[in-house]
Amino acid sequence: MPTPVYHASIEGAQHGAKSLADFLAYAKRSGASGAQPSNYMLQAANGFKSASEIKDTFAKAGLSLDGISCHCPLWVHTTAWTGSPSIRPFIPADVAKQSPDKIEAWAEDYLIRLFDLAAELGVKILPTFWGVAFGWEVASGYPWGFWAGGDFDLIKEGQERFVKKTAKIRKEANARGIVLCHEIHPGTGAMCADDFNMLVKICDGDKCLGVNADPSHCWEGESWETRFLKVGPRVCAAHIKNFVIRPGMPLRMMNGNWPERAMQFVDLPSGDINMQRYAELLIQIGYPARYKQAMGTATAPLVVEAESAHKDLDWTSANGIAYVRDHLTWPAAAGSFEDGMGA
Repeated sequence: MPTPVYHASIEGAQHGAKSLADFLAYAKRSGASGAQPSNYMLQAANGFKSASEIKDTFAKAGLSLDGISCHCPLWVHTTAWTGSPSIRPFIPADVAKQSPDKIEAWAEDYLIRLFDLAAELGVKILPTFWGVAFGWEVASGYPWGFWAGGDFDLIKEGQERFVKKTAKIRKEANARGIVLCHEIHPGTGAMCADDFNMLVKICDGDKCLGVNADPSHCWEGESWETRFLKVGPRVCAAHIKNFVIRPGMPLRMMNGNWPERAMQFVDLPSGDINMQRYAELLIQIGYPARYKQAMGTATAPLVVEAESAHKDLDWTSANGIAYVRDHLTWPAAAGSFEDGMGA
């Protein structure tokens, strides 16, 4: 029997109320073969759990460790300079009271210690996203106040800021063979494929700059096919998630109540994205091959991050795991379907 391309996995960040053991037990019950815990699930009273404890917990659950989600601390690191209170939910209360420079230094130290743990665990793939290195004006996506004038250039300043602030983190990641897989996402350090390719360019092609593919963030004009074809060689991680757009409603509004927003994350089977085509595109751009080479695995994870404003989180995630397991773990074509014609 041909080996499947993918296995069903699950992202841990949304399930942070569960301990690592409880999260893995839930993932196993739901039919997952692997899991991608958040950095918070790996924390202990004084730092992080030991690599041996984490490995034992995964072994007992019978699941593979499919990377570590560290979206929050890296976003904090490249956003702290703005002084935004929006970083506070992701850092200890005593750290949140410190100056932006000290918060940034704390996040840098935290991330390097996480890299050490990842290296000990044999994890080379860290899905994440870069923070607001270019400032909130640029992160708005609309030049309401203009981005350059006689004595300022927010894009150029942001480029210099990104290169400088991330230099040590990138150096430490490269030293451990780790790829930091940015989830191209509105309001982050790269909001579209061209933004991300610009980051790669200003960092002289740094090999640690990867992409975590997530099609559910392609809802403002750039299709998921356009985005991931443009950054294809850098895609080393993949979430699987779906969404719908309510017609006639503004995509950007000052309303944080998800049920009232135009863009809705939904369960995998009911959204606007064709999940089969997405999984096929990932093969076309080489994601499974890159992941398997980096992690030494037989299959690559499709990491379920199913969310809904209307359906229970555990139900939605379990439904997503079952969908991937039952519909997307097919073997890849060994050649063209034309090869046997006329034989």
